[in-house]
Amino acid sequence: MEKLIITVAPTGAQTTREHTPHVPLSPKEIADSVVESWKEGAAIAHIHVRDYQGNNTLDLDTYKEVIDRVQDKCDIILNLTTAGGLENNEEARLKVCELNPEMATFDAGTMNFGQEVFYNTPIFLETLATVTKERQIKPEIEIFDVGMIDNALRIAKKGLLEEPFHFQFVLGVHGGMPATPKNLMFLVDSIPKDSTWSAIGASKDQLLINTMSILLGGHVRVGMEDSVYYRKGELATTNAQFVKRIVELSNTLGREIATPNEAREILGLNRINHALA
Repeated sequence: MEKLIITVAPTGAQTTREHTPHVPLSPKEIADSVVESWKEGAAIAHIHVRDYQGNNTLDLDTYKEVIDRVQDKCDIILNLTTAGGLENNEEARLKVCELNPEMATFDAGTMNFGQEVFYNTPIFLETLATVTKERQIKPEIEIFDVGMIDNALRIAKKGLLEEPFHFQFVLGVHGGMPATPKNLMFLVDSIPKDSTWSAIGASKDQLLINTMSILLGGHVRVGMEDSVYYRKGELATTNAQFVKRIVELSNTLGREIATPNEAREILGLNRINHALA
């Protein structure tokens, strides 16, 4: 198997200090958490940012502060969310691409998300695909249910998403596919064979899906975006804890960990310097 790419998702859009006092929220906290996770073996950081009140934001200056702080200390791949929360408008979501990250999220369909609705219309997705292609940003195609794979492939047939694709299976969200080994294997069998993929299981199913991903040849995402508990009844105090556990598990299972540059090779990331616009 190719080396394992570990993505750390330190903050997310849903996790608050009511869930855990340890979730990083300020730009400095987020950047410090990313760097600490990189030191433990993370190759990609999936970034959400918050405003000074802790609310979701897509503010470019806030993103820039996190980016500058991270890039000053390490070479981790930055994957910026183009969602940021369920309430953001399409114009703000597209503007994230002006920062020219190496990767950006591409949430491939509209869905019920808990008690709310996460809107990703076909027109918006085609526009987002066009922008990421023009700026040579690698889309991380986020899949919450199997129909989203078909949505992405339809857009790819129009030449707006380019192979090889990279899919992120997000299992266990209320409104999406449950986080079971059977569902993960079904999703893996449903994507083009030359694609790369990663997976997470929300909340209590994080370690189960991470372990399955390692064994099936995929990659993994960990972090407080997806789970705040290190084990039942015990809150994780850092995102790096999750990363370290996956490194130890993967080594035990005989799979090496990819560095950021090795991850760039595996994912086929563009080598053009992605300087801030």
